[in-house]
Amino acid sequence: MNDNTSAPLIDNDALAALQAWQGRSETLADDITAAPVRALSATLDRDDPLPQAGTPLPALWHWLYFLPHHRQSEIGEDGHAKRGGFLPPVPLPRRMWAGGRLAWEPGNPLRVGDKVERTSTIASVTHKAGRTGELVFVLVRHEVRNERGLALTEEHDIVYRAAAAPGEQAPPPTRAASDAAFSRDIAPDDVLLFRYSALTFNGHRIHYDRRYVTQVEGYPGLIVHGPLIATLLVDLLRRQVPGAQLARFEFRAVRPTFDTAAFRVHGKPAESSSEGNTDGNTDGKTFTLWGEDADGWLTMQATAVLA
Repeated sequence: MNDNTSAPLIDNDALAALQAWQGRSETLADDITAAPVRALSATLDRDDPLPQAGTPLPALWHWLYFLPHHRQSEIGEDGHAKRGGFLPPVPLPRRMWAGGRLAWEPGNPLRVGDKVERTSTIASVTHKAGRTGELVFVLVRHEVRNERGLALTEEHDIVYRAAAAPGEQAPPPTRAASDAAFSRDIAPDDVLLFRYSALTFNGHRIHYDRRYVTQVEGYPGLIVHGPLIATLLVDLLRRQVPGAQLARFEFRAVRPTFDTAAFRVHGKPAESSSEGNTDGNTDGKTFTLWGEDADGWLTMQATAVLA
């Protein structure tokens, strides 16, 4: 059983020091080039037309840009940049992308050929003690602009966790819903994970180093990237509704997905939430999307709203 009665790693003084990062901002510039678009299309097994100047960037594919380019000497043991810099130096070893919320500006999609700028701000740093130890949540707010103005606003949730304790048990899982209207099976092999890591210049070893992820971080296998699963959920919707353009997207990682077995992504039209509605009607624009592992457990929950 995990013993959470020992002195916390993050006391009030340590938390105050981390919260001094709140309000910090950085601005990065990039170009929406065609090569990453072609590469992600191939990785997702899509047969898209070759992107040209002016081709709209599919939802979530902006994650192929504004990539971190830390020098090799600046990389820590886990493959991420060493703590500090823009993100606060949280002294907890396990870092995960926990979820996010995105809103696209109507009439101004990001397009191949755009010169873009992203301003990122540390919005909050919070701490709590969970059933498996201490947790620190960092909320980063991004604003992405092109030559025509604001194109995308994103809130990015990062969670830091304590190292796995001997005999530690994961929180009880949630059974995935079984009422999907459309689904797709995904085989998370080493090549898929490698290609997505390479496309996003993500050196985090939990996605490709089996010895590290099992022996150091204590997981049973390589972890499928949270952003990749979110991208697969939106890709599933695009296959179901060709030409779909998103206005909003919200997702939350519920449980890690490992490469030890195939998993599934699901979707269905969301029922209208209007007061008194009990007939299962939908608004035609809102979809519920979710991920399910090989054991039937919910791994990611998402809501997409079409423009």
